[in-house]
Amino acid sequence: MKEKTTWEVKDRNYYLTNDYSPLTYTLRSKHTRRFPLMYFDNDKGHQRELRYATNMASPFVDEQTGLATLEHIVFENGTLFVPKEKQSLQKLLSLYHPDRNKRYRELDVVEIAEDELLEIEYEIEALNIAKDLEIDHMEAILRVEMGSSVSEMSSKEIKRDLLIFAKKNPVLFLELVNDENVELRNFAIKAVEANIIKLSGDQRTFAWGSNGKKLMTVPFDENPYSAMAAWFKTDEGVEVYKSIDKKLK
Repeated sequence: MKEKTTWEVKDRNYYLTNDYSPLTYTLRSKHTRRFPLMYFDNDKGHQRELRYATNMASPFVDEQTGLATLEHIVFENGTLFVPKEKQSLQKLLSLYHPDRNKRYRELDVVEIAEDELLEIEYEIEALNIAKDLEIDHMEAILRVEMGSSVSEMSSKEIKRDLLIFAKKNPVLFLELVNDENVELRNFAIKAVEANIIKLSGDQRTFAWGSNGKKLMTVPFDENPYSAMAAWFKTDEGVEVYKSIDKKLK
């Protein structure tokens, strides 16, 4: 078994994943039949038993000799600080423990900085795009986030709330900007709000508001407005779209 050649002797911090932070959490620190603690060594071709012993240089049982002083591995308030002097524990946690990146992760300052930089870049891109969008496109995107209340907003309110949305959730905003169906979904919603077309109570069919003539059936388990947006792209749907567009103007 070859350890990482880039291993650095330093203080390390660990945190429980999924925002899980009980007052104390004890991570398994020795192998038992009920709670196995093993590591598959590719070089040796077999499983190796692990345990944390404060007086041993290695976390592998087959490399430990003499009386082992065992100790629990305890996270407090979701975190665990391990000083550089505890190399055996650090290597157990950072390299070999089967719960690594599942129940807990090592705090990586460089990785966090990279993630934060990427988030800032997304935010800048989203805000730059948001301020230059046409008002109809702004409304279409904002309706996904806020629903029908957008219809009651002024253009300045829409612009303000769209910029706030782009800043708070830039990734979703960029996805919606590039979603060709967003404006068509908004178009369908506006047509329903104007009673040009109507959606049945069970949300399974669209029909003309004037005579009740059925336009399309919504596929099972699909959002009705997403289905309508897709239908507007069909030969029949294009003609209906043009007719609705004239009535909305």
